[in-house]
Order: sequence, then structure tokens, then C-alpha cells
Amino acid sequence: MALEQIIGRYVTIEVQGRKNRIYFEEAGSGQPVLCFHTAGADSRQWRHILNDPELTKAYRFIAPDMPWHGKSLPPKGFHEEEYLLTTEAYMETVLKLVEALTLENPIYAGCSMGGRIALQLALKTPDPFKGFIAIEASDFQPAWYDIDWFHRPDAHGGEMGAALVSANIAPQSPESERWNTQWMFMQSGPGVFRGDLSFYTQDDSLIGQLGRIDTGARPVHLMVGTYDMTCTPEDAKRTADAIPGASLVVMDGIGHFPMSENPDVFRPYFVDALAKMG
Repeated sequence: MALEQIIGRYVTIEVQGRKNRIYFEEAGSGQPVLCFHTAGADSRQWRHILNDPELTKAYRFIAPDMPWHGKSLPPKGFHEEEYLLTTEAYMETVLKLVEALTLENPIYAGCSMGGRIALQLALKTPDPFKGFIAIEASDFQPAWYDIDWFHRPDAHGGEMGAALVSANIAPQSPESERWNTQWMFMQSGPGVFRGDLSFYTQDDSLIGQLGRIDTGARPVHLMVGTYDMTCTPEDAKRTADAIPGASLVVMDGIGHFPMSENPDVFRPYFVDALAKMG
């Protein structure tokens, strides 16, 4: 029986004045790469990259569970509030993790809402980072669904979430990984997917701002799947075109969760993305 190389640990950081115990998994050594999951999911989406023996020779991959997600518990008093993620809380979480883990010049890689934050960090707080990989990311994506369905007493939020994301997975993706990807959403905490989507579909603060990103100092690379209907290739191209010097790749035959739904197809695109970070 093979023992995987992934190691799980916890670190406590303060975000918006509250302590958060953050779970993260890591593997490898060398250039640090922070890998952030999509809305409603957790760090397991990145497990194939963290278990890649060739990539971990040169890179130290670190995949956290955001607060309220996976093995990261919500902060004290969570039962008295509605979970609604904000851009400010997300960015502070990332920056506090960089500080707490004493990461030098890390690459930031995030998917979906994590990709949106890649663009926010590149615009507003680029200094700690070597470069940004924004996966399935755009400047703004309005909701095309009613997010209240994901937190109702008469509907199972996890199963509703899995049903929604199933339409965003390419039909070519292996059945086992399709279901593994959906399982993470089935396990999501009550109201968490809704709270993530609220942030993702309401924050339009990047519109008209992307031209101020300095890709000469820190590269920005966007990746999008041909089967992504939440962030379409057209959305990603519009976004990349607004960032002087940004690069974009359209990944054929893959959907909104590339590192999880079809890791073999995703891998060469991600290897190329890492190389673009210098």
C-alpha cells in the first residue's frame, strides 16, 4: 500500500479581528505555490498536483481550506451570523497565510473565486508574490441562478450544489473524478456555497481597473476550460485583454474544475503556467 506524500497541518491566523484555525495540505520543496480551491469546495481539488512526484521536486505546493471550508472550522460565534464571503476577508486570509507560513516570493494559483482573488491581489497587493495564475477567472460574473436554493430548509444544499456544478464539468472528464469533484460540494457546510457565490457574483470592483495591473513586475496568466459556462472562454479573453501583458490559454475538453475533474488534461497546462511565472 503506497503512502501519499501529502502532509496536512493547521495554522491559526487572525482575519478581520477574529482568529481562524486554517487547515492546509502541502507537498514538495522549492518554489512555494499557494493553491486555492473553488467556491463551496476545499483543498482536495488540488490533491493530484500535490501528489505529482515530478512537480514536487521543484515546487512546494500549499493548498489551504478557506475558513468555513473542508477542515477549517468557522470562527468562534459563527452560529450567530450569516456566512457571506467578502473580497476583503479573502485577500486578508491569503496575505496572513503568506506571513504565517513565512513564504518567500510565492506563486499564487486559484480557481474560480480563487482565480478572481488572483486578479484582486495582482491589482491591489502584488508585492509578496512572484506571479499569479488565475484559473476559470474573469473580472465579473453575474449570477445566472438563484443562490438562495443552496440554503433552504426544504432542499439539501449540498446536493443542490453538486447538481449545479455537474453541468460545469466537461463530459470527457473521467467518471470517477467527476463524482469526486461533486462529492466535495455534497459535503459543504450549510450555507457555505451560497455565501461564496454571493461574493463571486456581486463583487464588480475589478471592472475598469485591470489596466493598472503591472505584469512587467509580476506575470499574470489566465486559464479557462472550453466547457466552462460560468466563466466562459469569452469572459476570460475579455479579462485578459484588459490586463496589459497578461497571457491566456484555453484548455480544450475541460470544465470549471480542471485540476479536479480531469487532472491528466490539466497537468500540462499547469506546468506551462508555472513556467510562465519565471
